[in-house]
Amino acid sequence: MKKPSPALRRRSRNTENRKGVVQMPGSLSTLKAPTLKALCAALALLFVVAQPASAQLSFKPTAEAVQEDKLLNALKEGDKISGRITIPDTNAANLIQPAGRDWRDFHRSKLPVIGGIAILGMLALLAIFLMVRGRIRPESGFSGTKILRFASFERFTHWLTASCFIVLALSGLNISFGRILILPLFGADAFATMSGYAKIAHDYLAFPFMLGVLIMFLIWIKDNIPGKIDWQWLKQGGGIVSKGSHPPAKRFNAGQKGIFWIVIIGGTLMSLSGWYMLFPYLPANVTELQFWTVIHAVIAMLFIAAMLAHIYIGSIGMEGAFDAMGTGEVDLNWAKEHHSLWVEEEQAKGHAPAAGGSHAMPAE
Repeated sequence: MKKPSPALRRRSRNTENRKGVVQMPGSLSTLKAPTLKALCAALALLFVVAQPASAQLSFKPTAEAVQEDKLLNALKEGDKISGRITIPDTNAANLIQPAGRDWRDFHRSKLPVIGGIAILGMLALLAIFLMVRGRIRPESGFSGTKILRFASFERFTHWLTASCFIVLALSGLNISFGRILILPLFGADAFATMSGYAKIAHDYLAFPFMLGVLIMFLIWIKDNIPGKIDWQWLKQGGGIVSKGSHPPAKRFNAGQKGIFWIVIIGGTLMSLSGWYMLFPYLPANVTELQFWTVIHAVIAMLFIAAMLAHIYIGSIGMEGAFDAMGTGEVDLNWAKEHHSLWVEEEQAKGHAPAAGGSHAMPAE
């Protein structure tokens, strides 16, 4: 029988390869394609089965969502769902912190109500008071004679604290309500730029504000201790609610003493809570940090409302009042009506002109 030629044998091998025979190099046997596919599938299945249970996807949203919700609701205040970590920061191990939901709900729903009632309510009351009572003017008019009320260092401390407070208040309100009120007006880009600078101002002006509150406490505490005379002032409404004679008062009347203690107590709480926010890793506890942010927000709203009343009465609400912190000198008749006992003390010391005097006391 005649042997096939070498060319015929090569064509026969190529035909067999096209029909599904795979030539493996080296010493491996020749395998058909279906056999190789089945072997690969078996190896993949074996790999999946051999994996640890933690590496397999086992969460079924439809079947287990209810159980997950029950788990979160069962956690008590301060509880956490934590994992295992190898880095020093223990807070990084917290996977779920349910108290954060209450914190988020407070800032989204309760804080706007508190801020709206406190700030808008105070503005409404001041507007009504101005319409009903009008601007408060000295009953006997201005004398033209001046008496020194606040020295230069006192005025510097006041304006240092006041200017920082205004920036802190506006930037803080932007943090709380900027997305709702300002973002739609200016757009995302302008709002983002403004908020970035506002945050920097809020962080750094907190320190001179704290310093101003401390100095105020040291230089004015002796004149702001409540006494019996303050109760009489309160019963008469300070001579502000209705027209008529003003009750006697020393350097600070009961209303001003109230503002002083609001600034000291409110400023201290704002500084303490703000310190935790400036350095959030000091407590090493997320729940404690959330507590202080709530305190900071609530005190801020009440603080702003109280300062609106203070700003009103010290500017447009009472004629001649702004001079006390403007030039430091006030009209003698104004001082007698609002701080008669203090004027008598100053006259006894020779620090104030006598009644009917025409010379002005120089500012320090």
